[in-house]
Amino acid sequence: MANERASATATIECAENGPYIVRGLKNVIGAGGEIIEGKDVMALCRCGGSKNKPFCDGTHAKIGFGGEKSADRVPDRRDAYVGGGITIHDNRGLCSHAGACTDRLGAVWRLGKEPWIDPDGADVQAIIATIAMCPSGALGYTIDGEEHRDRDPEPAIRVIKGGPYQVTGGVELMTADWGEGAAKEHFALCRCGGSKNKPFCDGTHWNVDFDSAEAGPAASHGERSARGASG
Repeated sequence: MANERASATATIECAENGPYIVRGLKNVIGAGGEIIEGKDVMALCRCGGSKNKPFCDGTHAKIGFGGEKSADRVPDRRDAYVGGGITIHDNRGLCSHAGACTDRLGAVWRLGKEPWIDPDGADVQAIIATIAMCPSGALGYTIDGEEHRDRDPEPAIRVIKGGPYQVTGGVELMTADWGEGAAKEHFALCRCGGSKNKPFCDGTHWNVDFDSAEAGPAASHGERSARGASG
């Protein structure tokens, strides 16, 4: 399994009010799909302000970056939506709002409706394929009493342009509080500095117009956009 391959060699540590310290991972992919020439130990920016993204340049100390979670973040609670052939698990507090679910299968993930997930809204295989696109680990599913959550890709960190670090392959994330039902094999880490659920991405980059080429840090949280309800 990928997480077994990664766990002995690749780790990510959240430095207190500082960068992500990545050890033992060579497979770091830039926002343009290029392979970033990595070292045995790398410091990746998470305050949003580095002028040498994705690497840390010490800006976090200058701007007083804080790595703590916010009290008013979306509550950490996993809900189960039971259908005839599949049960969908969803934790809104973990969602990075990439939009894969609502954009791909709006008949199941229904913006503006309650309940917002209809597990009978599409073919089971289409639902499974859509959940497989969720980068944050907020979504999972159960069929015939067996829960499915993790995957088996190669260990990697991908820099998403204007968005988070997408981590896959069971790279061990240290010094982090995991949410209820969180997938530890794939997850999205905040890169704009504004998430209320640090170190995890909560979609704030959409609201602050974070761009990977910007020199300045995310200035404010703002209000969630319509995409803020999606996975």
